Order: sequence, then structure tokens, then C-alpha cells
Amino acid sequence: MLFSLVDENDVMAWLLASGTGLLCYLCSRLGLRWLNGRLGRIDMETSKDWKGVLTSALSATNPLTLIYLSLYAASANLVLKPRLESLLERGFVVILVIQIGWWGNRALWWWMEQRSNKLAAQGDNTSLSSLNVFKVTGQIVLWATILLLLLDNLGFNISALVTSLGIGGVAIALAIQNILGDLFASLSIAMDKPFVVGDSIQVDTYSGTVIRIGLKTTRVQSDNGEELIFSNGDLLRSRVRNFQRMAERRVTLKFGVTYGTQPDQIPKINAIVKQAIESQDKTRFGRVHFTQFGDSRLEFEAVYFMRDQDYLCYMEAQQAINIAILSGFSAEGVDFAVPAQTINIASLPRENKTV
Repeated sequence: MLFSLVDENDVMAWLLASGTGLLCYLCSRLGLRWLNGRLGRIDMETSKDWKGVLTSALSATNPLTLIYLSLYAASANLVLKPRLESLLERGFVVILVIQIGWWGNRALWWWMEQRSNKLAAQGDNTSLSSLNVFKVTGQIVLWATILLLLLDNLGFNISALVTSLGIGGVAIALAIQNILGDLFASLSIAMDKPFVVGDSIQVDTYSGTVIRIGLKTTRVQSDNGEELIFSNGDLLRSRVRNFQRMAERRVTLKFGVTYGTQPDQIPKINAIVKQAIESQDKTRFGRVHFTQFGDSRLEFEAVYFMRDQDYLCYMEAQQAINIAILSGFSAEGVDFAVPAQTINIASLPRENKTV
């Protein structure tokens, strides 16, 4: 059957076609080997990632593709029947499109693998999880595009197919919109990084440490010990306070002393408080002032800054400052005020005595 489609060619035509096919195959093999060797001599530090992408893509070249392309080149020297010529042309496009898909898939896989290794070494589990989603999504998009190109080349009407897929995609998206919302929220968290694993955050009235950021939920170990699970979509719509990003923690210290305190003791009170704050290693003194006359006390306010974000470190420093203030006030004879009320009675009714 095949020879009946090419029986109009003489021996010279067959020899010329054979030589062309063999030469094309050898040149393509040698060209690939030369290109791989050329890439191997390029400095990896200066070429960054593109060298690895090209090398990985070229390694996905299928020998059958080279053989078919060589046969197609050889057929240019033969007189073919229209049926066989059309078949070879369609086969050429199909093989070439599939090979492009292999190249793209291998390049995408290599780049994603390199990024995954870097993120794993850095311990960035959030971006690692999202990168896996990108990998799967990228492969699906790539091969879907390859499939549509193949169907279009084979004569199928893909317009109706694309339309039906679009309508079906909208229906599926509406059915799983909550899942898709959480998925895209996960990608947003991975790219924008409002918080990462290990950060101490507060969401509304809940606070704790982020222990895992998944594709749908984020898990937080609360300060009370239980595990809090937030939907990624709800989490991004909330007001998130990230304490880990604080350069300093601002602390306001308020206290009051009795009205029996003498005016010349006020500067000594300020000095005691300032000394107590500055004596700590990770604190920065801001101010201390006698602010106002309260109902039952003289009110003071001090402000200082913690240079360490750790809450336990803050509490240890606060305790040491309180002890130092208490000790200093005791030495100076300054008394802390307690809530009290004084009631002045003008007169009492006389006691009625019966004789």
C-alpha cells in the first residue's frame, strides 16, 4: 500500500531521499550533543537558571521525534500521492507539538524542582506548598494547550469544545468557589507573605503562633495551648496583627502614689522609674511624667520600648522593672496609692433619750 503511493520515484530519487534522511538525523544528533557541551562550558554562576532550563528541556528530546523529522525531510525528494503527503504533514505537526510539550514540561519540572529545593532548605513551608500547586496547575495548562493544538491540527472544530469547557468550568467554579477562594488565598499568602510559619499573630481576639499554612487552612497554636484552624479566605479578610514584624514593643506603665507625697519627691520618683527601665538590657527608655491629679492619687505614666519581640522576654523585663520601682519607692518613703474614699459628716442627729 505504501509503495503504491510512492511508486513514481526512480532509484536515484530513493537514494537521494535516503541520504537526506540520514544526513538530517546525524546533524540533529550531533547538533544536540554540541549544544549540550556548549551549555556545559558556561559558568553556572553567571547563567543563573536559564542554563539548567535549556539543558533539562533538551534532555527531553525523543529519538523517535528525530527519526520522524528525518523521514519527513527525506520525503521532500520523493514524489508522493496527495494522501500520503497530507498524512506526513499532519504527522509532522503532531510530532512537533508533542515534542514541544515534552520540552515545556521538562523545563517547568526542572525550574519548580530547583525552587522547591531552595524553599525546603530555607524552611519556607508556605511557599513550598503553594509552589506544588503552581507545578500541577502549570502542567495541566500546558498539556491542555497541547491537546487543543493537536485537535485543531487534526481537523476537529475546537471552538465548540472550548465554549463547552468554558461553560463547564464556570459551573464547577461556582460549585467549589469556597475551596477556590481558600486556594487563591493560600497563593496570596505565599506571594505577599503577611505572615510565615513561626510568626506570632493575633486575629480578632485569638492569638498564637503559626505552625502550618496549608492550601485551604492555616493552623495556629494559641497562647492557651489549643490549635486554632482558620480558613485562608477568612484569614485574609480579617485584621491580622503580626507581632513578629515589630522592631520594638511599646510599653506603657501607669501607677499612682498617695497625696501625702511631697513635691520634692516627684523628681526622685521619675529618676527611680527611669533607672529601673534603663537597667534592663533589652529596653529603651522613652519618658516618665506626673500626668494628673486623680480622685485618690497622684497619677504617673512611663513609656519604654522592648527591643525583643518575644513575649516572655517582655514579661521578665516588666517584672524586673516593677521590683526595682517597688524597692526604690520603699527606700524613699513613697507610698503607692490604693482606691479610697473619704466621707466628711457635718453633724449627727442627737440621740433621743427617754426618761
